[in-house]
Amino acid sequence: MSIRSTAKAVIINEDKLLLNKCIDEKNGEYYSLPGGGQNQYETLTDAVIRECREETGYSVLPVRFAALCEEICDNEDFRKNRPEYSHKMYHIFVCGLLSETVEIPTETDEVQTGTEWIDIGSLEKIKLLPKAVGENILRIISRETPLFLGSEHIPFNHG
Repeated sequence: MSIRSTAKAVIINEDKLLLNKCIDEKNGEYYSLPGGGQNQYETLTDAVIRECREETGYSVLPVRFAALCEEICDNEDFRKNRPEYSHKMYHIFVCGLLSETVEIPTETDEVQTGTEWIDIGSLEKIKLLPKAVGENILRIISRETPLFLGSEHIPFNHG
C-alpha cells in the first residue's frame, strides 16, 4: 500500500495567486497549486520549497499550514499502472515569495503547461483541482486556522 504525501503552496503576490496550468485527456484544462510529492526523510516544508522552485522557478518560504485533504482515485487501470499516485494526502501551506525573481523551472509535472498569476477575485471562475481545494480556496487564503477539507473519491487522477 502506498499513500503519496504531497506538499502544496498557496503563493499570493499583489492580490494574485500563482497556479500551475494543466491539461490532461480526462480532466481537460484546469489549474492546480504548485507543489508535489514529499521525498523520504524530507520535511513537508522542505518539500514545498523544493517543489515550488522546480515547478515554477520561484523561491518561497512557508508561512503557515493552511489545509489538509485526501484524494483517492477509483480508476482500476490507473491504480494498477500508477499505484503511487492513486491515493494522495495534500498538505497545503500558505507561502511567501522570497524574491520576485523567477528562474526557469527545472522539473514541471507531465500535465503542466505553465504557471499563471490569477487574480484572487477570479478564482471562483476557474477550474482548480482537487475539487475540495477549488471550492475552498478563498477560505484557505483568508482563514488563520487550518482546515480539513475532507476525503474524496475521484474517477480520474489529475496533476
